[in-house]
Amino acid sequence: SSIIFLKQFVSLSYESLPEEGSQCPVVGASEKFLRERVDMIEVVCNDRLGKKVRVKCNPDDTIGDLKKLIAAQTGTRAEKIRLQKWYNIFKDHITLDDYEIKDGMGLELYYN
Repeated sequence: SSIIFLKQFVSLSYESLPEEGSQCPVVGASEKFLRERVDMIEVVCNDRLGKKVRVKCNPDDTIGDLKKLIAAQTGTRAEKIRLQKWYNIFKDHITLDDYEIKDGMGLELYYN
């Protein structure tokens, strides 16, 4: 998930990846895996109470993973966060890709 990936590869850029077919010395992952993980998206979550959170995540992360990343930035428990767009309330087990959440998209952040 993105949480583990962000902790290990915060400053990793596309140019600093190892050669084709080699192993990454940090975690032993192949460079193909790392190249697939570089294309992260940024989601903007606004609670309209003065808090706007920008979160980097992967399209294959679930809404539950996104809530955990938001909780880490805001200090609010992930169980108390509700994400929605207009009247569509997002469910925790569905991925961002399935909801067609793209880079730079804004979501509404509510507290239960």
